[in-house]
Amino acid sequence: MAMHITPKGRPQISMDGVDGNVYAIIGHVAKCLERAGQRDEAKAFKDAAFKCQSYDEVLQLTMQYVEWV
Repeated sequence: MAMHITPKGRPQISMDGVDGNVYAIIGHVAKCLERAGQRDEAKAFKDAAFKCQSYDEVLQLTMQYVEWV
């Protein structure tokens, strides 16, 4: 599966079919970052996501790492 990287260096990902559970979202985003060759970013994302205090905060964080399509 080809992954498009935006000019800002963020992978474009689809959330179609992903469970809305916060842990499923964190896992999906981290996996997409890893597939895009951004292993350090995936680890940083997961570390930051598990420190978030709300679901909304996690969603906002995802937008710093990936672009949803």
